[in-house]
Formats: sequence, structure tokens, C-alpha cells
Amino acid sequence: MYQEIDLNNIDLSLAPPAEEPARQYYFMAKCRKLLQQQEEELGRPLTFHVTTFGCQMNARDSEKLSGILEQIGYGEAAEEQADFVIYNTCTVRENANLKVYGHLGRLKHEKKIRPRMMIALCGCMMQEPEVVRRLEESYKFVDLIFGTHNIFKLAELLAKRLEERGQVVDIWENTEEIVEDLPVDRKYPFKSGVNIMFGCNNFCSYCIVPYVRGRERSREPGEILREIERLAAEGVVEVMLLGQNVNSYGKNLPDPVNFAWLLRKVEEIEGIRRIRFMTSHPKDLSEELIQVMKESRKICRHLHLPLQSGSTRILEKMNRKYTKEQYLELAGRIRKEIPGISLTTDIIVGFPGETEEDFEDTLDVVRTVGYDNAYTFIYSKRTGTPAASMEEQVGEEEVKDRFSRLLPEVQRIARERALGFEGTVQEVLAEELNEHLPGYLTGRMSNNLLVHFPGEASRIGKLLPVRLEECRGFYYMGRAV
Repeated sequence: MYQEIDLNNIDLSLAPPAEEPARQYYFMAKCRKLLQQQEEELGRPLTFHVTTFGCQMNARDSEKLSGILEQIGYGEAAEEQADFVIYNTCTVRENANLKVYGHLGRLKHEKKIRPRMMIALCGCMMQEPEVVRRLEESYKFVDLIFGTHNIFKLAELLAKRLEERGQVVDIWENTEEIVEDLPVDRKYPFKSGVNIMFGCNNFCSYCIVPYVRGRERSREPGEILREIERLAAEGVVEVMLLGQNVNSYGKNLPDPVNFAWLLRKVEEIEGIRRIRFMTSHPKDLSEELIQVMKESRKICRHLHLPLQSGSTRILEKMNRKYTKEQYLELAGRIRKEIPGISLTTDIIVGFPGETEEDFEDTLDVVRTVGYDNAYTFIYSKRTGTPAASMEEQVGEEEVKDRFSRLLPEVQRIARERALGFEGTVQEVLAEELNEHLPGYLTGRMSNNLLVHFPGEASRIGKLLPVRLEECRGFYYMGRAV
């Protein structure tokens, strides 16, 4: 967790420390001095903006980037006014890459108008060698390029750029290093993500994540618990434990523990009222974890359990390591042991070789499990994955037809399940002012459903009893009681 260190007391005449995170604090102090010189020249403060693409892990990384920049002395601003723009990229789908290139085209024009503006690209997309080559050759106006493994090095890389000029590229192919004790600018003062592990060992055949995030690395449990204790002391009431596959937590530690054990320890921390986590892989979800969730007073009644396909044959091609029957048995056991739990999922339509019979298996699982929500995707080739070179790619029209049949079924079931709470009083964490309804707050129930209700800004961050007056499909209109 972030140490309170006075950067003004760091002696920059000495060589930078070798150990982390002291090394990064040294470079934060150095960047602060360089930034002050620039501000004196310009006669104004300098600003930054971080744009996040992708998952909760990326969002947490962006909070770290913002925290470091604020310590250096930058102030946050809108992208179009910022002196330093960072894109924290995602690469799960090809479209995510195309979106970044589109944004860069606009920034190139902006940099011609404001040549002192700086641009940085980091995150998953930067772990692809062909992307970095393209950026080096055709996007020379980008100042900093770094990947997922060295997000913590932002201050060091920025110092190099400010001193030497020219493009700075620093990509690590892999690492065992975890550096967490750095500044973080949390979006919400009352809730926070907490990284418990990084990387993934599953190598699903359609997924690029293990190649760009690296192999599984778990943080020491003592470090995690101390971080959460500090968050609680700062007023955080809800934490989300983050990892590509949280169910694998602790397997690679010198003294192995498991995720269920960690949840029990987090439950004991005073001040924390809610515990969330994602993402879970069905093959690793243990009976012990189900029992911990059942017995817990704090773990939210929501579990994201990606299905991807309901066909055992397709699941094998995806390298998911469970069958349709095993998934249904697991989902049934969870529903039985934890009544009222919200189950959400991910589904891919049109994976190579998928037949109508395979698709019907997916529909069967959707109807049998009765998901509270499902994130549905049309399969698209992801360069660098085994699935991209598979034969029997499904035709576009056929895929669109299946998707058009799946989505209404998912939405129908989700609406029916949500209706079951209408008229009840539920505990809601008030999160923010509603952008579209003046005088209303938006909050979230334990099961992750959104609720909009009248309220003042002073109630943000509080857990409130709210009567759910009207279900509107995927959210509720309510009133605090």
C-alpha cells in the first residue's frame, strides 16, 4: 500500500536506489523537479489525462498511473486540454486495437498544434511485438510505450523522456516482480479494487490474455490484508478482489494458500462491509469457496461465472477444461447453497466449428441456469491465439442469426429474475449522482443490480435501505426508507 513519502526530502544527487518501490519514489522526485522547470517556462501548471480501455484490472492500473502523476505534480484535465495523455490499452479483441489507432490519429493532429504535448501508450496492447513495431515505425510522435508488467515504472520512464527527448520504449516479455506500494488515485473514496494476483495459466484457445499479462503471480496474503486494512481505515466499505482467475489465487506462493482462505481473512477486517471479486473460472471453483460465500456476512451475492459455450465439444476446442454437464452441476449447486445469488456470465457465439446443435446447447444452459445477466459476444479472430488458425470458421450471417436469437432470450430471463425483487427493501451502496435524473442517486445492490433513487450528495458512500418500487429490466427505480 502507498507509503506517505515526502518527495522533497529525496536526495537527487545520489544514484537511484536499486530496490523497489524506493527507486520509483526517487524518479517521482526527479520528475517533480523537471516538471517545475517546465511550468516556470510556460507560466502555468501542467495537466494529464488517462483514458482506460478494457477490464477492471486496467481500471485499477489507471488509478496507479494517475496517483503517480499527481504526486509528480500534474493536475488532472480533460483529454483535449491535457499536456500529457496516456492510453491504457486493452487487446482482448481486434476492435480494441483499432479503436486505439483511431484515437492516435486525432492526437497526431493535436500534437502538431501543441508540440510540447506528450503521449503515452501502455497496457495489454503494448505486449504484442507487431503493435510495438508498428508504433515505432509509423507513430513516432508517441513519447512513451510500455506494457502490463512495468506499469509501476511510469515515473522512471517519464524522467528518461523528459531528460533525453525522443521516443522511450520499455516492454518486458515476462516478469515475476510485483510492485504495489505506490500512489493510487481512487475513483471512489468508499470502494476500491485490490489486485490479488496477475496473469493467467489457462490459455483458452480464443484468448490473448495469458500472452500479454503473463503467467499467474499471486501477491503475498499479508500485503493484501494490510492494503485492505489501510483502505478500511480511510473509509472504504467495499473492496473488489481482482485477478484474471481469482480461484487460482495462492497456488504459486512459497507457502501456498487458497482463495477461500483469503476471503475468510478479508471478512475479519473491521470497516469492510462488502467484498466482491472477479473473475472466476468454473474449473477452479471449489466446494470450500461455495461454503465460504454461503456463510459470509460480507461477500456480495453475485458471482460472475463465464460459460463461453454450452457445448461440451466447443468447450473442448476452447480449452475450457469443463463439460456442459459439469458446468450445470456447479451452477445448480451454487443456486442451491446460496439462494438468491445473482449469476452472470460471458458467452461467445460463432466459435470456429460451432454448429446449430452446439448453439442449441448454449441456449439450453442459458435457460437452465437462468442468468441474471450475460455478456454476449460474436466470435472474432484474435491474432496470436490458436483459435485464429482453426478451420470451420462460421459464416457471418449464420453467426448474426444465432446472436439475434440468444440476446432476447438472455434479456427475457434477466428481466424475469430482476422482477422478483420488486417491492422489497434492499441494502444499496449509494455510489454517485445520477447524470440524467437531477436529485437522484445511483447505487448498487449486493447482487450488482443498479438502483436509482431520490437522494442528496451527502449520502454517497453510505449503505442505505431502499425500497425497490419499479423494475425496469436491468435496473430499479426506488426510494430510500
